[in-house]
Amino acid sequence: MKTGVVERVARFRDQYWERGEPGRRTPPALAAGLYQLWLLGLLLKLIGSSWDVAWHFKWLRDELAPPHMINTVGTVIVVGLTLFHTYTGYGADKTALRLMQWGTGVFLVALPIDLINHRINGLDITSWSGSHALLYLGTAIMLAGALRGFSQHAEPSRWRLFGLAALWFFFLENMWFPNQHQEYGVLEIASWDRGDPYAEPILLQFAADQIGRPVDRASIVQFSLPIADWVYPVWGLVTAALVLVVARRSIGRRWAATAVAGGYVAYRCLIWPLLAGVDFPISTVPLFLVLVGLAVDAAHLGRVPEPVAAVLGAAAVTGLGYGGIWAQQQLDAAPPILFGSAAVTFVLLAVLWTAAGPAARKIGVGLNPLRPRVAA
Repeated sequence: MKTGVVERVARFRDQYWERGEPGRRTPPALAAGLYQLWLLGLLLKLIGSSWDVAWHFKWLRDELAPPHMINTVGTVIVVGLTLFHTYTGYGADKTALRLMQWGTGVFLVALPIDLINHRINGLDITSWSGSHALLYLGTAIMLAGALRGFSQHAEPSRWRLFGLAALWFFFLENMWFPNQHQEYGVLEIASWDRGDPYAEPILLQFAADQIGRPVDRASIVQFSLPIADWVYPVWGLVTAALVLVVARRSIGRRWAATAVAGGYVAYRCLIWPLLAGVDFPISTVPLFLVLVGLAVDAAHLGRVPEPVAAVLGAAAVTGLGYGGIWAQQQLDAAPPILFGSAAVTFVLLAVLWTAAGPAARKIGVGLNPLRPRVAA
């Protein structure tokens, strides 16, 4: 006898599981359901990856660790949604679908490469490895597809604004993710200096053996902060600001960039005590990202030409970002940075900010939320 769940699945299959071309007209209820599942899959990937970083600063790598399993469930949902969009044509036009397919494909190719990399190179805890970069790239591409598809099919409503903000939140998190290595690493070193290291002895010994040293402070520093000091501010501030610029234009509301940045900081503040409560390492939280969001929003308030706004905004982000990191270093903790890299950050951000608008419009992730485009 069929259960209620089985009956609903069968009814859904009979109603929607049919071959169709990308961009076909999608019932609003179906579009809402599809993108709610996107948010669920991305949330599970977020929770799994957040736990995974802390796990790698405490234990040796394990493919079947709980955070990997949570992340896998989220990945399965995203892959299933991409297959559904591909077969039925619902919820995504050709461009959105291609972005979803390419992003998912890159991500799935990166998974076995990452496993092989770990088998060959051992621990490879750094978030900045080539195989990890492919994972971030695949996630970014698929998120661009989800943003385009959602922008076209979500009806004007609070749900639309929430959905756009949530997708941009996930995009920001994905771009900032590699910087968490330094945010965990600086506190890992502090825990060693206190005589109570976060990492288990087996992990410390493994990391020391990889560089041919005894377990001492030098091996802990190499394990915790192997990344050049300029990387944290240059990568973090440039990518975060660019994401927030496009998010502000996509959402089309004042202080939207601040809301997205604040949402990410709030999430990090929430996950921090949860991880600490189950005896996992903690990280510094990039509170200064709220200042970056404010700078981006302020740059959109005036009526100056876009290139001028980009230069002024880049200057504000650079000043507030580096100043915010310095303040956190003095008041609490933050990764070490090369302050002389501020000039590079400013120039890169000014150039890329100027180009961000046309690039976003080309792939359709900066649409006005009050005028969704739904394929006929």
